[in-house]
Amino acid sequence: MKQRFDVTGMTCSACSARVEKAVKKLEGANVVQVNLLTASMNVEYDPDRLDEEGIISAVTKAGYGASVKGDSGKKAAKRKEGPDPAEEARKAMKSRTIWSFVFLIPLMYVSMGHMAGLPLPFFLEGEKNSVSFAFAQFLLCLPVAYINSGYYTRGWKNIFRLSPNMDSLIAVGSTASVIYGIFGIFMMSYGISHDRMEIVDHYRHDLYFESAVMILALVNLGKYLEAKSKSKTGSAITALMDLSPKTASVEREGVVSQIPVEELEKGDIVIIKAGESIPCDGVIISGNASVDQSAITGESIPVEKNTGDKVISATISKSGFIKIKATHVGSDTTLSRIITLVEEASSSKAPIAKMADKIAGFFVPVVMGIALVTAIVWLLVGQSAEFALSCAICVLVISCPCALGLATPVAIMVGTGKGAENGILIRSGEALETLGKADTVVLDKTGTVTSGKPRVTEVCPMGASEKELLQIALSLESHSEHPLAKAVCDYCVGIDPLPVTDFRTHAGLGVSAQVDGVECYGGNPRFLEQQGVLPQSSELESVLSRMQTPLLFANNNGLLGAVSVEDTVKQDSPQAVAELKRRGIQVVLLTGDSKAAAEKTGAQIGAHRVISQVLPEDKDKVISQLQQQGNTVAMVGDGINDAPALARADVGIAIGAGTDIAIESADAVLMKNSLADVISAIDLSRSVIKNIKQNLFWALFYNVLAIPLAAGVFYNALHWRLSPMIGAAAMSMSSLFVVTNALRLRRFKPSVLDPHGQQSVGNTTHIKEEKEMKNYTMKIKGMMCQHCVAHVKKALESAGTSAEVDLDKGEAYIKADDSISTDTLTKAVTEAGYEVTGIE
Repeated sequence: MKQRFDVTGMTCSACSARVEKAVKKLEGANVVQVNLLTASMNVEYDPDRLDEEGIISAVTKAGYGASVKGDSGKKAAKRKEGPDPAEEARKAMKSRTIWSFVFLIPLMYVSMGHMAGLPLPFFLEGEKNSVSFAFAQFLLCLPVAYINSGYYTRGWKNIFRLSPNMDSLIAVGSTASVIYGIFGIFMMSYGISHDRMEIVDHYRHDLYFESAVMILALVNLGKYLEAKSKSKTGSAITALMDLSPKTASVEREGVVSQIPVEELEKGDIVIIKAGESIPCDGVIISGNASVDQSAITGESIPVEKNTGDKVISATISKSGFIKIKATHVGSDTTLSRIITLVEEASSSKAPIAKMADKIAGFFVPVVMGIALVTAIVWLLVGQSAEFALSCAICVLVISCPCALGLATPVAIMVGTGKGAENGILIRSGEALETLGKADTVVLDKTGTVTSGKPRVTEVCPMGASEKELLQIALSLESHSEHPLAKAVCDYCVGIDPLPVTDFRTHAGLGVSAQVDGVECYGGNPRFLEQQGVLPQSSELESVLSRMQTPLLFANNNGLLGAVSVEDTVKQDSPQAVAELKRRGIQVVLLTGDSKAAAEKTGAQIGAHRVISQVLPEDKDKVISQLQQQGNTVAMVGDGINDAPALARADVGIAIGAGTDIAIESADAVLMKNSLADVISAIDLSRSVIKNIKQNLFWALFYNVLAIPLAAGVFYNALHWRLSPMIGAAAMSMSSLFVVTNALRLRRFKPSVLDPHGQQSVGNTTHIKEEKEMKNYTMKIKGMMCQHCVAHVKKALESAGTSAEVDLDKGEAYIKADDSISTDTLTKAVTEAGYEVTGIE
């Protein structure tokens, strides 16, 4: 049996690990997955040996709270009405960060201001006021330590459990500094009372109160920034719930009434008008409509629905009037299942172990062991207890993990900041780390690889000239509100429509009207066949076979021609896919669109694999299958249908122009709506991980180098002993190296793809074209409008070139390889109906 639980009280990866460990110990618990970000837990267990109460009891005994996760819709509504726990935690952390710096700033002034020549209050100046000088620092550090006491509590608990982590490093380093500072106060008091000012002078410069709390303030700042980026992770469910209408028009016993959608029952007759969202899954019992299913299935073009067809909850009727019989309501609808998938996928993500945590696992016990051995050895060889204690504490002080604590968060902060600067929003350090490891990128089609908007891609005159065909098409479609009609009208810029009377819409089929006194028709092949104006010919069959979505136009005299409407591939998509493949990454195109459309798009971009006609549940399964094959999967999408897959993937990437649900379910968001940023995000991730490894090296290097000095290894032979200045310099240098090294990430240059197949990274350009390219300027007569510009551009591109056309100057700017002659270019434009007056 599988059950999901909400877990409260977790604040770090150590907490989630403890909860997971506590439940795994239970007899009958098979699989336990705890997710810190979603504060949830998935448990697969044997119901004959374990029950829900036993699981909740184990979590409670571990020091946390747990409850069975309820219905998705109710949970989402409850979260929407009540305060957001993530937001509350972020606000609390922000408050702690602000107050930490409020006390840290005066502390730094007192402890180090005199080194820069800044004046101190009279009662803190001079050797005779040394105790006051030290005690003032002690008092200023106490509020910071109290505000961030959680680090001490968690850190020391983990040490006692023999599982130290980053909190343990912070707790040990900060505690050691405070203890040594307190010891220094007592020694200064002793020196003053016994008139031994050399002791006073020694310890006056040997205080580490500012080090003790600076690490707390800086690490807390990093955690706050991370919490801020994660504060909206739970809002994807609420956004999904908002898609469903709040009320529904229901016909019961012949009476139509508005009822809350929660009161819908299976078998109810629901009335849907144009522009309304469908509140449940059902079957059309009367009427027809054009339904926008892009939010659920990813289909870029509205689907015509007639009696007997199924409709899906949260889809929108764009036109028409239908009555449906509810087949799935409430938690059984497609939308609710998507919500459940998002919750389960989010909860199943295993936390990524931080490299610094792994180092902490042996670093802290080793340092503590060295400190203990140092004290014992010096006592055994006859040194005083003061000398032995001083050396032992010096070992801990020089090992203060300030730089180690900064190594990961500073690099991640700079890296994510650089990403944001270039329109790449990365929600967490985990996502940033995983992105660089991705070896498989799964791309949604509609709105990700393609523009997401229908466009006319081909005009094929058959019984009239192209101009006559487009004039009739414009005249008919300008009176229609169908999305495909808009695509035709957008294409016919510069053409004047003819007078139209008696306009009629034939739902699911097409339109008809009297155009300049002649009966004309426009629609799908089935409509023209019904009107008896669809000829049977091999030419027509050939045309229809290559068109993704054909619109046919005819009058009483016969067929005029066909117009193909497609969702076209974005200009930079093929280059982006090529760059991903060059990096050794497998590219998979995953879509709910038809097989023909998917295969054509896959060939255009050069994808390794194409998987089509996939529902949201199946997208989630495809991601899981790829992961089971040992792949690290990055999913790129923009629709609601992508949300479960985005959450299930090792790292989900949402296109910025996509829906809020996709964006909030993802680990990274591409604000520029370009696949080129997928490459940039991967390159940035790899740069950051490399930087973190360097930081960890520098953070440990100075500590390891100075520990022998701190322990007094060279004292007997060379009288070398770590002085406060050397200790301070070592800690400062390690932190300086870490921060400076992380700042090098600010020089990161994102990938920029141009439409001619080049990838520019910084000042380096990788030319992927092997043939020599030539530039031509062609002077053209006869172009009168933007429609003419489109014709010339299409003619030149069909000849194998890339071209830009300037209507005002009457020129075309062409880029072609040396295998294409100027005669070929001239012929292409001439055949399109325009005159070439010169080419150079």
